[in-house]
Amino acid sequence: MQITQSCAKCLYDKQKRNVQDEQYLQEIRAIIDECDDHASAPYLVYLFNQVYEKHFGKLVSYKEIKKKYNDLVLSMEDVLKVRIEQASDPLITAFAFARVGNFIDFGAMDHVDEEMFVSLFEKEQLSQSDQKVMKSFLNQCERAKTFLLITDNCGEIVVDKLFLEQLHQRFPNLEINILVRGKEVLNDATQDDAEYVGIGQYGKICTNGYPIAGTIYDMLPEETKEIFEKSDVILAKGQGNYESLSKQGRHIFYSFLCKCDLFTERFQVPKYSGIFVEEKN
Repeated sequence: MQITQSCAKCLYDKQKRNVQDEQYLQEIRAIIDECDDHASAPYLVYLFNQVYEKHFGKLVSYKEIKKKYNDLVLSMEDVLKVRIEQASDPLITAFAFARVGNFIDFGAMDHVDEEMFVSLFEKEQLSQSDQKVMKSFLNQCERAKTFLLITDNCGEIVVDKLFLEQLHQRFPNLEINILVRGKEVLNDATQDDAEYVGIGQYGKICTNGYPIAGTIYDMLPEETKEIFEKSDVILAKGQGNYESLSKQGRHIFYSFLCKCDLFTERFQVPKYSGIFVEEKN
């Protein structure tokens, strides 16, 4: 998804709020002005972070925040699992809960309201549009041999695990792969986080190779590219994965909550609305 002028301005303004250094901001502006038509917001932020570290040293660590939200959702896991198993369609309910998990995003939001997060599990359900996409998703999983889940945030990966559990039960012959970030970036999930919450019991974990809050295909390790290309069904979670993968001629399902103006305007929905779309090649 090509970065828009409004998105570029938002990215710059966020840097300006956080760092009052004229030389640094000039370099950030130059990155934005010189970016090509294929640049996405996650890639630009990756470049920003390199400039930041050159000027000021290591970025602020989110390790404690990530542990906090992994632990928070792990503490909810048993209750959510019971609700899923008692639902009329456990897989669809698990999918809806996994989408709620996308609320935990310190890239799109400066603050995560835990009370609102917990309350979303009481409200989340699939819209009529979602149900049409879900029908296509399930039909393709029925025929597929390989499935790739591209994860997003910590905490969220706990409910992703519950979703994969139900996916495995519905389609036991489906080979599952799980893509995480290659290095620490914001509160995004890495291999360490995936192992911590136990999601690896439902599939092989691979990484994007870099501290990028998205999935830049050309930068993926060769092994991950091979997994990507051989996947019959791909589900990408979160705004960052949508921004970095969409409009490239690939067949991918996307699931996320709309947490910024760019997405609420693009999809014409209120803030924190759930989106489930299928982009065909």
